[in-house]
Amino acid sequence: MNTLDVNNRWPIAKAGLPFILTGLGLTFLSALFQMPVLPFLFFSLTLMTIYFFRDPNRKSDCGPEDIISPADGKVIAIEAVDSEDSPSGMPCTKISIFMSIFDVHVNRIPFGGIISDISYRPGAFLSANLDKASRDNERNSVILDSGIGRKIAVAQIAGLVARRIACWLETGERVEKGQRFGLIRFGSRVELFIPADARVRVELNQRVVAGTTIMGEFR
Repeated sequence: MNTLDVNNRWPIAKAGLPFILTGLGLTFLSALFQMPVLPFLFFSLTLMTIYFFRDPNRKSDCGPEDIISPADGKVIAIEAVDSEDSPSGMPCTKISIFMSIFDVHVNRIPFGGIISDISYRPGAFLSANLDKASRDNERNSVILDSGIGRKIAVAQIAGLVARRIACWLETGERVEKGQRFGLIRFGSRVELFIPADARVRVELNQRVVAGTTIMGEFR
């Protein structure tokens, strides 16, 4: 087994810094002008923002053929999809993960390789735990060429509250398993598409952790 350890210097996602600094600024100004209640309110909101944008380091004992979770959350669907409904254009198994507002929202690469395609599709903002959110909501799809003749895809899907998908990848970029690649704000859904002949290692309603939980493995 290989020990995967993708560390980060900061325990908070950089995407959250503008919100955190704004909250601290409002806290300071309201306290400076001795406004009642507001300093406590702004400071509480700042603490909530820090919690939401937390980005803990993750370590996973996984084998070279293992596919790890791209997101924190709960597995809400596991289903076979044909090539027409798969971002990779190949028959696969789709594993859907619902990320509540209390989950870490930083997304991670499930398997090392090269990014072969990134596509954005505008759409609705239905509650991310609904089945039709997979079909109708705004989404960003990333296709990864594993280098062993297999493709894996990850779809970041916006939700009712989550209206901002961030993806930090570029087409042609080489990525490592467990690497941070994006973030979805305030509750959302992530779908992992693995080849149909790959073994699924998770169950429905199971809690999974990005960069740690083994979702499947190549046979």
